[in-house]
Amino acid sequence: MSKLFEAGLINGLNLKNRFIRSATWEGMATIDGAVTPKLVQTMINLARGGVGLIISSHSYISPEGQGSPWQLGIYKDELIPGLKGLTDAVHENGGKILMQLAHAGNFAAEDLINRPPLVVSNFEGLAETPRQEITKSAIPELISAYTRAAARAKSADFDGIQIHAAHGYLLSQFLSPIFNKRRDEYGGSIQNRAKIHLEIYRSIRSVVGQDFPILIKMNCSDFVENGLDIEESVQAAKLFADVGFDAIELSGGLIRTGKLSPSRPGINSVDKEAYFKNHARKVKNGIDVPLILVGGLRSFEVAEKLIVDGVADYISMSRPFIREPDLINRWRSGDPRKAKCVSDNLCFNPGFAGRGIYCVTEELEEKRQL
Repeated sequence: MSKLFEAGLINGLNLKNRFIRSATWEGMATIDGAVTPKLVQTMINLARGGVGLIISSHSYISPEGQGSPWQLGIYKDELIPGLKGLTDAVHENGGKILMQLAHAGNFAAEDLINRPPLVVSNFEGLAETPRQEITKSAIPELISAYTRAAARAKSADFDGIQIHAAHGYLLSQFLSPIFNKRRDEYGGSIQNRAKIHLEIYRSIRSVVGQDFPILIKMNCSDFVENGLDIEESVQAAKLFADVGFDAIELSGGLIRTGKLSPSRPGINSVDKEAYFKNHARKVKNGIDVPLILVGGLRSFEVAEKLIVDGVADYISMSRPFIREPDLINRWRSGDPRKAKCVSDNLCFNPGFAGRGIYCVTEELEEKRQL
């Protein structure tokens, strides 16, 4: 049997294989972030499709942290019943699910939050764009917002949580020297820039207990000039592992930069897959907790080699599951053909039109065959 189908364990959470559905924005929540039947069915399809662990949409922890329309929310207690219905459905279909906690920070949707977005500090390019710099006195409330969101996730029976600190969202902005120009203890060295992440972890852990998985997603590099680089990423990852995070998911790039974005198009050959693998080797060597690798994985043989070679402990994918939620069952059945996803990123267009994300290319192919 392939090592990809060996069971895994993350802080007491038993996983049936090494495949993880990485968080994405589905555009399937209500206007105020509540769960919908369409989102529940999407999660059911993933659970039935054989993936070992599902990580939910990036869910905003406070109203000013919303990054996209129809984004899942975790910012108020009234959302818990709907979220509980979602986790119940996943569990009834044999799945495990974590909730990803996020705050968009500078990339919050201004037309949705009706206030200037929060920034870690004023940085180059903000002169004509109103922003609200996070004061030192406001940081405890931000930490509290993450903590309350985590408590809600546990109340809704999620199997754990993941802190989103990648792709240029708020906690990624704290880590990144192009966004973080602070002169207090939250700016300067990478140890200072990672300080809030450690404080969030300790605060959440004090509320959810020791046996509730807490993961973090981070960049291996921002891939922009003067951004977070691999050397500082390794240092931050070690800090996260040492404080107690149960696993680290490694990604990279910034949204809205136009190049080297987290979801790269045109992955049409194996040499273009796993585009963070060389960075992952360096991070893996510096930590003693499981490493989850995301980034352009499409082929069974590429995924298997990453596990066999010890580059990563788990394989994380997102876009392939939009087209094939049953991809893992297909691979397990003995059909190792690569994922059908062609990496054109068209799947997000219907999401912004209010219809939820789906594989537009598959739909077009089906119409041509009629």
